[in-house]
Amino acid sequence: MTSKEIRESYKEFFRSKGHQIVPSAPMVIKGDPSLMFTNAGMNQFKDIILGNAEIKYPRVADSQKCLRVSGKHNDLEEVGHDTYHHTMFEMLGNWSFGDYFKQEAIDWAWEYLTEVLKLPTDRLYVTIFEGAPAEGLGRDDEAASIWGKHLPQERILNGNKHDNFWEMGDQGPCGPCSEIHIDIRSEEERQQVSGLSLVNQGHPQVIEIWNLVFMQYNRKADGSLEPLPKRVIDTGMGFERLCMALQGKTSNYDTDIFTPIIQTIATLTGIEYGADEKSDVAMRVIADHIRTIAFAITDGQLPSNAKAGYVIRRILRRAVRYGYTFLGRREAFMYALLPVLIETMGDAYPELEAGRDLIAKVIREEEESFLRTLETGIRLLDKQIDEARAKGVTTLDGHDAFVLYDTYGFPLDLTALILSEHGMNVDEQGFDSAMQQQKERARNAAAIDAGDWQTVADGSVHFVGYDAVECSTEILRYREVKQKNNTYYQVVLSQTPFYAEMGGQVGDKGCLIDATGRKYEVFDTKRENNLAIHLMKQLPEDLEGTLRAVVSEERRHRIEANHSATHLLHEALREVLGSHVEQKGSFVSDEVLRFDFAHFAKVEPEELRRVEQLVSARIRADLPLQEFREVPIDEAREMGAMALFGEKYGDRVRVIRFGSSTEFCGGTHICSTGRIGTFRIVSESSVAAGVRRIEAYTGEAAENYLYGIEDTLRSVKELFNNSPQLITAIKKTIEENADLERQVSDYVRQKVGEIKAKLLEKRTEVNGVRLFLIQRNVPTEVVKDIAFQIAGELHEPFVFLAACAEDGKASLTLMLSKDLVDGRGWNASQLIRSASKHIQGGGGGQPHFATAGGKNPDGLNAAVEELLVALNLKV
Repeated sequence: MTSKEIRESYKEFFRSKGHQIVPSAPMVIKGDPSLMFTNAGMNQFKDIILGNAEIKYPRVADSQKCLRVSGKHNDLEEVGHDTYHHTMFEMLGNWSFGDYFKQEAIDWAWEYLTEVLKLPTDRLYVTIFEGAPAEGLGRDDEAASIWGKHLPQERILNGNKHDNFWEMGDQGPCGPCSEIHIDIRSEEERQQVSGLSLVNQGHPQVIEIWNLVFMQYNRKADGSLEPLPKRVIDTGMGFERLCMALQGKTSNYDTDIFTPIIQTIATLTGIEYGADEKSDVAMRVIADHIRTIAFAITDGQLPSNAKAGYVIRRILRRAVRYGYTFLGRREAFMYALLPVLIETMGDAYPELEAGRDLIAKVIREEEESFLRTLETGIRLLDKQIDEARAKGVTTLDGHDAFVLYDTYGFPLDLTALILSEHGMNVDEQGFDSAMQQQKERARNAAAIDAGDWQTVADGSVHFVGYDAVECSTEILRYREVKQKNNTYYQVVLSQTPFYAEMGGQVGDKGCLIDATGRKYEVFDTKRENNLAIHLMKQLPEDLEGTLRAVVSEERRHRIEANHSATHLLHEALREVLGSHVEQKGSFVSDEVLRFDFAHFAKVEPEELRRVEQLVSARIRADLPLQEFREVPIDEAREMGAMALFGEKYGDRVRVIRFGSSTEFCGGTHICSTGRIGTFRIVSESSVAAGVRRIEAYTGEAAENYLYGIEDTLRSVKELFNNSPQLITAIKKTIEENADLERQVSDYVRQKVGEIKAKLLEKRTEVNGVRLFLIQRNVPTEVVKDIAFQIAGELHEPFVFLAACAEDGKASLTLMLSKDLVDGRGWNASQLIRSASKHIQGGGGGQPHFATAGGKNPDGLNAAVEELLVALNLKV
């Protein structure tokens, strides 16, 4: 079976068992502060499992794209080096939310593997939870009994808590699980060693392919367990591993998921796959990473220097580095793998084809940028090698190696490889220490200590913020949270007008008012697992009483004006630049709006002016808000509403329309465009390859921005005596300034010539070395010019030394002729760094030329004295 056939057969089997087949959620997660990426099939169902969303389908199945490169699920360093670890992978899964449980889950898993896929039963093993007496948990005899109908007892193995008890996190739903393992070794190997002894022992051909999780408990903050009111089945099967087993391979990379990509890499590089282990690893790394990068970009995550974007950039750079080091690639090439990736996976994931141009553009520019960075890093490492050699050191400091890794993307093994070529090594312990310190800093910055939810009342949550900015409400539950020595409370209300941060729109602020009129501040509203979480420094005294929830109305209106303006901006950009423009991100606050969009060139000033004019015209037209709630998604598309790749939409959506602008949107908006007032674009810039960003102001903020421009213009006019022809006056001043600069430059050249001539006339020679010494107030740039002119004219050993004072500051300049550096081993950088202590400063440079600056001119004579003694030039 091909990989495409296997994927479809899985969906069809569970469709026949009454499961709703749902599409994969985006790999990049939005609205869940605990995760950056979808790392398991259950992520998109967290809100259902936690009871925060209604169960639409009690039985669900899908193929979910996942990414594991951070946190406890970090497989990055194994990728490419073994046969089965990946960054991006597909997880086939089936779920039951309060419907069937262990009996059906186990029976159907066995039926699918052995009757549909025809996997040999004698190669299958299962593990069940052995129990944890310390937590009052016994062996999962129920699962063992069900498996006993399908397998002999000796192939039903006990597994420990690490392998066979699944937990969502430190708190939340959890339960025992049962893993299915397959032995794909040769018959000869199986005869020699039983697969029973190799299960969960890290053998590359005796591997887990399916995990059946039986969620039946809730883990509380104190570690205790309580039964879940509705038990959940959550299964996950590694698609790549399943294909390996079915296609008779011993490596995931030999399946038809990867072989077309690897063969394309081999063709592009002219290196045969299978010829050399190092180049094979590089090809596997690149084949894996190109999938991750492409899918991340389609899901709206561009490479960047922060959070999820940094992870994607790091993966891309890792792939480039492998191509650079082991495949000899000095030019961008990964973007050329996109067509074969689309051919392989485009049927199952049409977003790849839809985003083809953007993906290729982003990858190519990121590759080219990193290749330049790589060259810079290599030059820096070469400099460190030279400095170490000059000191007689053969080990590179671990902190320096970490800076190369952290700043230039240099993995430790690349640094070690380059060093070994120069007979040096690296302090790996120091590198590990620096890495650990960084991890600790990141962990401490993000550490959140959350207590158990305390239930005050039962009930469901209702958002009324589309229609009102205040309402009567009650507290349903709350918990205390500690973060970075800051304590606050998370509160869930029965009814809330507070918009919780989502879709780029910031959360509302406001207060809760009790029956006595006392106000309790709500300083932010976040969305977590589909719940509006109100953040408060202080809880109301009467937790069970009726409260008045009041949103800061003025702030809300400013946010709404900015949000509605983004819709008008999006439409205007498509009209001016073309229909390829697509939203790639947005940020809407009460102060500013940011809009990121796909476009491959700088937006010219006249284009921005046209966009601004179109938006302003629609504001003046005072277009009324048309809102359509709970619209079937197909009907919404027929209305012309744009769906964005990287967003997860339900069966029913909300549509916002202003005139001809029609978009899917869950945010809040003004009642008509006239309420926006004024609109002004304040900046246009590049965010990433193929993505531009516009920042704009509306209303009072836009007016203040214009006032600022007027004030600046007024000040400029005053500088030019309020000239009625301001541009002409400025041009004239610039021309006059340029003429004066030419005159000064001519004067400096003349003085340089005069000083140089006097130095050359006066011949001072000590120990066979000609000495040029300047000890007067000469500008640093003039001194440097003289030094290099002398170096270009002389063909004898010389030392040029200048000690100058200017504006209360001291400077030292030292140049050594090449023969002195090579023949006597002198190093200007080391010498001047030592002498700079006399002027209370520092400096450095190259072995032949170095400079230093300081704040103590009185120390110049002592500095010169030290240098002359060190160079044995003391007269």
